[in-house]
Amino acid sequence: MTGFSSRVEAVSISGIREVFEAAGEDAINLGLGQPDFPTPDHAREAAVEAIRTGEVDAYTSNKGTLELREAIAAKHDRDNDLAVDPGDIIATSGGSEALHIALEAHVDQGQEVIFPDPGFVSYDALTHLAGGTPNPVGLREDLTMAPEAVADAITDDTAAFVVNSPANPTGAVQSPEDMREFARIAAEHDVLCISDEVYEHQVFEGEHRSPAEFDDSGNVVVVNACSKAYSMTGWRLGWVTGPTERIERMLRVHQYAQACASAPAQYAAEAALTGPQDPVAEMRDAFEERRDLLLDGFAEMGLDCPTPKGAFYAMPKVPDGWVEEVIDRGVVVVPGDAFGENGAGYARISYATDTDTLSEAIDIMTAATAAVE
Repeated sequence: MTGFSSRVEAVSISGIREVFEAAGEDAINLGLGQPDFPTPDHAREAAVEAIRTGEVDAYTSNKGTLELREAIAAKHDRDNDLAVDPGDIIATSGGSEALHIALEAHVDQGQEVIFPDPGFVSYDALTHLAGGTPNPVGLREDLTMAPEAVADAITDDTAAFVVNSPANPTGAVQSPEDMREFARIAAEHDVLCISDEVYEHQVFEGEHRSPAEFDDSGNVVVVNACSKAYSMTGWRLGWVTGPTERIERMLRVHQYAQACASAPAQYAAEAALTGPQDPVAEMRDAFEERRDLLLDGFAEMGLDCPTPKGAFYAMPKVPDGWVEEVIDRGVVVVPGDAFGENGAGYARISYATDTDTLSEAIDIMTAATAAVE
C-alpha cells in the first residue's frame, strides 16, 4: 500500500472534534464556535434569487464575482478605513481556505510560522500541511500576544507570523498599539504578517484595528469571512486581501484547489455585506450579555478568567479533572491544551448559545467545580 505523506502524518483530528464525539447526544454544547442566530433573510434571499435565475450555474471568476469583491472592498473602506482594490481580493471557501492558501503561497519546506499559543487549531495544522515548522509563542496574562514575543521568536527561517484579534480561543482583543507594532515588525524583519480578522465585529471592549492599516511595506495580508459576523458558517464564504503580487501567488493555489468559491454563497455574501448591518450589532449585543452572564458564573465558582473583550469564547483557568467532570455531567467544553501546550490548565467555553441554556450549563459547571475542588 502506498504510504502517507509526512505532512499529513504530522496532523491529527482536532481535539475539539474528539470532545464532541465523547459527549452524549443530549449534552449542552459549549464547544462549538458557531453563532446560534439565523443567517440574515436578505442574504438568504439573494442566494435563492440567484439560483432561480440561473446565475449560479457556472463557475465564477477564480477570484469571485466582481460585485462581491467590490462589496468586500467597500466593507474594508467602511469598517477599516482601508482602500482595497477589488482585484486584490480572492473569495475563498471560508476563512479556513484563506488561511490555507496564504500559508501555501508563502511557506517553503522547513520555514517557520509563528502563531499564538493557545491559538486557533488550524494554525499549527496548516503550517504542517504547507511543509513548515510551527513556532508557537506564549501569551500575556490577559491572553493577548505581545509584539515583543513575536519579534524575539523571529529567526532567519521565519516566513510568517499570524495575528488573531479578536481571538479564538481566548476572546482577547489586541490594542491598536499592538497592531501597529505587528505591522512594524513585519516591515523591519521582512516577514509576512497574516492577520486573521474573522471575529472583527464581535468586540465588546476596546476597538478592532488591522495591521494592514499601518502597513506600508506590503508585508500584511488580511483573512476574513462572513461566517461569524453574519452567522454564515455553513455558507463557507471568506476572503483574503493583500498586495497584488501576494494575491497573484495565492490565486495560483486557490485556482487549482478550489477553482472558485461557491457561487450561491457569493451572492449571499454580497447581500450580507451591502445590506442592513443591524443583525451584526444585534448579535454582538447578545454575545456581550452572554459573556457577562458567564463571567458572573465563573466568579461564583471561584474560577479565574481573563475578561474576553471580543469573539464569543472565554478561557477560564480550571482545576485538574474539571473538563472531564463537566463533560461527564453533560456540558461540552474543550480542554485548553487542544489549542496548544500553553492552553494546559484552561478550558475554552463558547457562549454562542441562548441565555437559558447558558444558565443551565453554568449550574452544571458550578456543581462540577465543587466536585473536583
